[in-house]
Amino acid sequence: KHLAVEWAASGIRVNAVAPGTIATEAVVELPEEYVAPMREAHPVGRLGEPSEVANAILFLASDEASFVTGAILPVDGGYLAQ
Repeated sequence: KHLAVEWAASGIRVNAVAPGTIATEAVVELPEEYVAPMREAHPVGRLGEPSEVANAILFLASDEASFVTGAILPVDGGYLAQ
């Protein structure tokens, strides 16, 4: 947040994406006994997809988010909302 304030006058936006457990190759190759608790920990009942994180990043980098700075965007299927 400090950087967001420091760079705002220069037109630079500083944001962060906080992903939950994402179905990357490394995760999906784990035994189901490890993956199941990860999936169940998210209120939506599934792992996130890499494209969902990418889409959040694309949004924050886009003109549609031109008034967004200093934000942390959870992409975690509701995990932090619990």
